[in-house]
Amino acid sequence: MTMLDDRTTAATWPTAYPQGYAVVDVETTGLARDDRIVSAAVYRLDARGNVEDHWYTLVNPERDPGPVWIHGLTSEVLEGAPLFPEIAEEFSARLDGRVLVAHNAMFDWQMIAREYARAEATAPVRQRLCTIALSKELALPLPNHKLESLAAHFGVVQQRAHNALDDARVLAEAFRPSLHAAAARNVRLPLLECRPLTEWAPGPERPRIGHQASYRANTWRPSKKRPACPYPNPGRYESDKPLKQGMRVAFSGDTSIDRELLEDRTVEAGLHVASSVSRLTSLLVTNDPDSATGKTLKARSYGTPIVDEAAYTQLLRDVAPADE
Repeated sequence: MTMLDDRTTAATWPTAYPQGYAVVDVETTGLARDDRIVSAAVYRLDARGNVEDHWYTLVNPERDPGPVWIHGLTSEVLEGAPLFPEIAEEFSARLDGRVLVAHNAMFDWQMIAREYARAEATAPVRQRLCTIALSKELALPLPNHKLESLAAHFGVVQQRAHNALDDARVLAEAFRPSLHAAAARNVRLPLLECRPLTEWAPGPERPRIGHQASYRANTWRPSKKRPACPYPNPGRYESDKPLKQGMRVAFSGDTSIDRELLEDRTVEAGLHVASSVSRLTSLLVTNDPDSATGKTLKARSYGTPIVDEAAYTQLLRDVAPADE
């Protein structure tokens, strides 16, 4: 592996790059809409990715802590921790005016945005950057999109996986050479807009450890019938081309982004959400392509292209208009 020289000059540094970053990691009670943050960490970086300071806090989720075997935070540990409204102001100070950087940034942003919405406040974040997307822009030779693989590529040692403070440290150390590599090659950073929540209804309490409610089983928002896609189906997705409005997209298995929100983004981009896989399906999105579900088996038999969630969320950034 070749590490980039840190002496990137001001003359070669892209002027369009942000002036500061907040590298964030949150541990949560689960992945559903009504899950809560149990710990959060922020590393503040300057324009060139140098660490300015860091911050960490436990958060009392006011409910069962969820997968303790993953994050290690028990009810006893969290009992005396501050509630999110009590740390929201300090959290905001760490985020204010910076690009939120996270590994699978959509998930971290949604969890943070929901906590602020519950506290009747708004996170001061306007843009986010996903390090999975950046690694793809840089074509890093990674075996997968796990944080441990990105860390290993840059020689960063993980000490406590799924500990918010250590995960944020690892990501900050891996982000800095990624940022320098992007600057040296004048690669456009994959920045996305952070939209605050405009609606919120608290979900039901879920006392069982590790229980994941269906995305349709809570009161995040009422179910709705989606309008018909106004564009004709242009056919299958091709890996060397962008998605095109009218394409039929099917989903299979668990997603880190709430399924309904992911489908909303799909519809907003001018794509059709397909409830099943057929010969007309343009693309199947799944994080487990080797599974033997009905959709994946049909997709393989039809030759339907399959991509994972991370790749799909990046494709959604640049959907081509329908043929006129």
